[in-house]
Amino acid sequence: MFSHVTLGTADAAKAIPFYDAVLGILGHTRFYGDPEMGFAAWGEEAGDQIWLLPPFDDQPATVGNGTHIAFLAQTRQAVRDAHTAAMEHGGADEGAPGPRPHYHANYYGAYFRDPDGNKLQVVCHLPAEQAGE
Repeated sequence: MFSHVTLGTADAAKAIPFYDAVLGILGHTRFYGDPEMGFAAWGEEAGDQIWLLPPFDDQPATVGNGTHIAFLAQTRQAVRDAHTAAMEHGGADEGAPGPRPHYHANYYGAYFRDPDGNKLQVVCHLPAEQAGE
């Protein structure tokens, strides 16, 4: 459905290690950029991607109210591990890992913010017996 998602950052040196840790747990590797270059991209060069960079207009990076990006996890343990990695790399908790049955019966997710304040989620939609529980 999408080509890529771009998030702004005011401090790539803090944000890139955060995304390396969180996205690495979910099986996504950085294919471009580094902290010294001030931007980076994860995913597949010819597929889905997430980019992190300073805004092109040289204005401060800001977060969207009511906006978040949800990353898909194949196991509930990956949800927990990604949340832990986020907390260890400068993230802020916005909702501990756990079931969210008000979304659907198998919904298991966690919410957090990156070092720039962007709201993120990791979610597994599989039934517990298929999701490693």
